[in-house]
Amino acid sequence: MKLARAIHFDESDQRVFHSPARTGEWCISGGFEFSNWTEADLTGKARQAFSNGWLGVETFGRVTFVAITQVEEAERDALSRALAQHFVDIYGAPDLAAALPIANEEIAHMIELCEDHAPNTLLTVARELTEAGVRESYRVIEVQEAGLEQFAIHGSLDE
Repeated sequence: MKLARAIHFDESDQRVFHSPARTGEWCISGGFEFSNWTEADLTGKARQAFSNGWLGVETFGRVTFVAITQVEEAERDALSRALAQHFVDIYGAPDLAAALPIANEEIAHMIELCEDHAPNTLLTVARELTEAGVRESYRVIEVQEAGLEQFAIHGSLDE
């Protein structure tokens, strides 16, 4: 089973999101956060989170890129429980029993999104507001085989 973790290539997420996700934390789309948004909500850092932010399920911060990797069943279960608690604490779900099926669906959606891709494949998300609600699309950036010569500096230590 595969899921995605937050990955950073530079410090830009620290500047563009109100609350950036931590490198390595498990992520989901998190589009539910924007279900009642209008164009008026799309300003500044909130617009950036809406436009292309994945949701970290530990800090509930946002990240631009995620990388696919294996996830264990126990980790998946813990993520579902954490997300369900978030639904209770932030979104007013009546209790964990009511929130857990929805959290499981969110995690399952992300697992489905990741399942057919190789480990270390990168994903980005793009959202737009439509008359029907929030529309999400995903971009897949396949892993490239890199030879050592692309990174090694060749020379002599005798000079």
